[in-house]
Amino acid sequence: MGDSFAVEAIHVSTAYPRSNDVALRDIYLRVPHGAIVLISGPNGAGKTTLLELILGFLRPLRGELYVLGLRMPENARYVRRRCGYVMQNFMKPPDTPYTAREVILMGLAPYKPPFFRLSRRDENLLRDLAEFLGVSGILDRPFGTLSGGQQQRIMLARALIRRPSILLLDEPFSSIDRGSRHEFSELIHSIREEWGTTILVVSHDVEPIERYADIFVEMREGRVVEEKWSS
Repeated sequence: MGDSFAVEAIHVSTAYPRSNDVALRDIYLRVPHGAIVLISGPNGAGKTTLLELILGFLRPLRGELYVLGLRMPENARYVRRRCGYVMQNFMKPPDTPYTAREVILMGLAPYKPPFFRLSRRDENLLRDLAEFLGVSGILDRPFGTLSGGQQQRIMLARALIRRPSILLLDEPFSSIDRGSRHEFSELIHSIREEWGTTILVVSHDVEPIERYADIFVEMREGRVVEEKWSS
């Protein structure tokens, strides 16, 4: 397979280790580079499992999976380095012993030796990201004392500081209020427009992001039951 698609799943089924239950069944999905994909469905539909499959945490039992043109899971380590992932449960308690700046820089850990010093390029990128995401004034505050929306933006900055080709967001609206959800959706759209990033968004709440989505995927019981492209 070539690299015509950011993600290409060809009749893929998978299961969690040491489980006899198939988690995803016969998934057929092609995601062009630079697309925003909205993945919806009820609890247990397999939405998060699909993200874990794309990242190479799960192996296809049947079918073929390519991410950034590379066969998975053989190239999982390389692919993960080119992906940014913001998990659903990112909120931390007030006594979390890291500043917002330190949390962002954790995104560089796969590329740097322990106790690395920031290069000028890293410093410039951190500054530009903080300004772009509107968090310049909170970088030295303890991460756990930030509001849900602020923590969300810091986690997004951590994912983006590695300049990912694919950004995966799992329920990004779950910890922020409705007004902030629309603001955050505009931010997601801006990231795609600025960097050409392919973005997959898993969300129960489709309303904030649907105006920006190119592809709508609905899942139920581990299957893609509907796929629509915006006109």
